[in-house]
Amino acid sequence: MDIIKTIGPSGQISLGKKFAGQTVMLSEVDTGVWLVKLGHFIPENEKWVHTREVQRDLNEAINWAGKNSPRESDIDHLEAGGK
Repeated sequence: MDIIKTIGPSGQISLGKKFAGQTVMLSEVDTGVWLVKLGHFIPENEKWVHTREVQRDLNEAINWAGKNSPRESDIDHLEAGGK
């Protein structure tokens, strides 16, 4: 569905209230041709969490936690270098 919009004096265009508060990615595919995509985006400082290695380690930790009940730590033993 094509919609005709006018860009305001401040350079803004409204997509309508149903898109209010949503994040979009704008791509200029050619001069004067824009592609608008709704999506969820990962902040730059959180990208490390989504690496293959970190995901593997997180899944391993989650699986371990599911199979091992919490237990009280022996602080004296840990301070002495025990595991």
